[in-house]
Amino acid sequence: MTRIVNNCVALVCLCLFWGQSLRAADASHSEQIKWGNESVFNEDHNTLGLFSGVLGGQIVLAGGTSDDYSRWGRNAVCLSENAGFALYEDVLSKPLAYGASITLSDGILCIGGRDSSQCYEDVFFVTMQQGKLNVSEDWPPLPFPLSNAAGALLDNKVYLFGGRKSVSPSRLSDSFFVLDLSNKSRGWKELPGYPGCVREDAILVVQNNGVSPCLYLLGGQTETEEGLSSCLTDGYVYNPQLGKWSSLGSDFPKGICAAVASGANHILLFQKEPEDTQHLKKENALWKYHTITQTLVKSECIPGTYDTMQVLQRNRSFVILGSNASSGTNRLYSLQGDIVPLEKGLGLVNILVIIGYFAVLAGIGIYFSRRQKSTNDYFKGGGRIPWWAAGLSLFGTALSAITFMAIPSKAYATNWSYVLFNTGIVFVAPVIVYVFIPFFRRLNITTAYEYLEIRFNVFIRVICSLAFIIFQVGRMGVVLFLPSIALNVVTGLDIFLCIGIMGVCSILYTMIGGIEAVVWTDAIQVIILLGGAIFAVIYISCSLPGGLGETIDIAVANGKFDLGATNFDLKDATMWTVIIAACFTHLTTYGTDQSMVQRYLTTSSMKEARKSVWTNAILTVPATLIFFFIGTALYAYYKVYPENLSISIPNGDAIFPWYIFTQLPVGIVGLLISGIFAAAMSTLSGSMNSAATAYIVDIYSRFFHKGEGGNELHAARMATCVIGIISLSFAFLMATWNIASLWDEFNKILGLILGSMGGLFMLGMLTKRANSGGAIIGIVASIIVQLFVARFQTFHLLLYTASGFISCFVIGYLASLFFKKK
Repeated sequence: MTRIVNNCVALVCLCLFWGQSLRAADASHSEQIKWGNESVFNEDHNTLGLFSGVLGGQIVLAGGTSDDYSRWGRNAVCLSENAGFALYEDVLSKPLAYGASITLSDGILCIGGRDSSQCYEDVFFVTMQQGKLNVSEDWPPLPFPLSNAAGALLDNKVYLFGGRKSVSPSRLSDSFFVLDLSNKSRGWKELPGYPGCVREDAILVVQNNGVSPCLYLLGGQTETEEGLSSCLTDGYVYNPQLGKWSSLGSDFPKGICAAVASGANHILLFQKEPEDTQHLKKENALWKYHTITQTLVKSECIPGTYDTMQVLQRNRSFVILGSNASSGTNRLYSLQGDIVPLEKGLGLVNILVIIGYFAVLAGIGIYFSRRQKSTNDYFKGGGRIPWWAAGLSLFGTALSAITFMAIPSKAYATNWSYVLFNTGIVFVAPVIVYVFIPFFRRLNITTAYEYLEIRFNVFIRVICSLAFIIFQVGRMGVVLFLPSIALNVVTGLDIFLCIGIMGVCSILYTMIGGIEAVVWTDAIQVIILLGGAIFAVIYISCSLPGGLGETIDIAVANGKFDLGATNFDLKDATMWTVIIAACFTHLTTYGTDQSMVQRYLTTSSMKEARKSVWTNAILTVPATLIFFFIGTALYAYYKVYPENLSISIPNGDAIFPWYIFTQLPVGIVGLLISGIFAAAMSTLSGSMNSAATAYIVDIYSRFFHKGEGGNELHAARMATCVIGIISLSFAFLMATWNIASLWDEFNKILGLILGSMGGLFMLGMLTKRANSGGAIIGIVASIIVQLFVARFQTFHLLLYTASGFISCFVIGYLASLFFKKK
């Protein structure tokens, strides 16, 4: 077994060197935009007010008017990726221009428009079938004629803002409409107005604000009292979930004529320099706006000079369609831009740090493998583990790599409203210490679910144990997969390599070393995690000109330390909602989760077990504050240095790994990447051992093999290995099929089941009248209640565990009254 571990460590070293050596030669140090060659359409074509979109990788342009408004078109053209050009005549039913156009999955939706004399309310859909463009007009018309409006697609709904109601006399609009594509027969619905002025030719683009996708309305033109056109420089954001507009200020540049979303939180703005500037040579500029820090940076000048611009996204590129009236021709130009992601090798020092970390883990596994003589050693450490190590292990198990990245990301994007949730163990620690631990210790059990058979029956024990095992397998898969995504997009490490390294190493040291190896590696990993986090806080703060003081000033000025609203609203994440959710969630996790309960049983006495819980609770508070402050410090840093933000990384949770990789010194990068590995592997090892414990004790020994000895110890190791391999396979499956979103549904469904466990345990511990019949009814009723809550969103999602807990306890107790007490 020792030889196998040594060979695997050597393989890890080889993989890291090989994976990075392939990239080191071409490493660059910043994201860049690579511009292609400018293409010119082969013949005169209308250049203004074109309907535009992308169909099957081809850019489709329809209608439009000439530079002097003398020609209004019905034709359409297609531009392929290799600059091929195809003309389709009389596609539109009438000459039309200046309508809104939105690319859907199967076609281009064209809305409104005008000709030389009037505006129209028409809505039509352009598709490509057998190489021919087809137009369908069976769509709900607008409530009134409208041109020059801004449109966008969000959550299968089309939003339309502003525009021009008539050509002569000129009348502008501030109307805001939505069309639900899942029920388009209901037509356009008008939404509440916004606090700005009427406008046309505005930009409406969808991007995430750090919490949810929103609509960003930027620029446009309005008319003065004298009837003159005036460029606007203000911006607004509309949150569909809240149904609320917010102002973004008036500092946007003049002449913004197009915008596209980029990465997790950027909007790229394309500026046509206004005529009133003093420059002799007009230039087009590219700006970067960040939705979280609300910073605006001029990135670079765009090659070529255009009087008008439309921008379309095609695959991972964007294509500028522009015209230049000053050239004396009525021609349309296309220019493609590609964002070149940051490429940077880890370097020898960072690789050696990571290899050293894995070597230490392997050594711990080998050392403790010699002390595993029975299942009591393997699952409970023979009662040899000190309370402080068990406490560190509890803390490490609760802190996964997702948390390591998600907490800073949450604080960076929002505020400290969830800090009370993460410190919820402090509220429930007395209940765990004085209710749960005495029950488990007095019964001298190995799994929490053994108690359920003693109190109720074997059916409840097995069902709850199986639910726990399935949940842990899925959890381990996602704990492997999600950090690997972040490491891949930031460092370039292959996703499969990251998953394989973490999974194989965790399986090996957990399988051979048992719970002792798990606990002691957890303790080391916690030290790495907290040490790296403390260093990050200091380093980020010192990177600002004003140091820690400036960090705090920026955070206070932008409300980053807010703990949420204080009103009592269970549908919103208010302070009271978070506190209630924290109490029930942590009570369920620390009281019924086998990966936690198992730690209480590894110590030599009840007193030691209680100390381990208090150690974890005390550690959680400063650790939570540290990780939340990392997110706050990152916000302050990127508020001051917005040019260092990534415009290509699609994962918002990767903000901390991005900072680590691009800003920290050599060696420290390796240490903190090891910290991400450590956070993932502490969760993996604990989940593997606890899931194997549940299988061996609750199922294998209970039904197939009664007694203890070498065979049972061998079965425990094999169970650990099999569960680990299944989880590893699940992670590989998600990486292959790109089905990360399935985890949300998987977690929601099993969460509905597991949410009732806290109520079930409390039902047995606090009442004498409860019985197995009532308990089963309580579990079933709890699941039904939670499905109802999830379907109708009766409460905030944080309260799902609370609703399951309370409904199981109350309904289970009442149902027990109808069964005879045995």
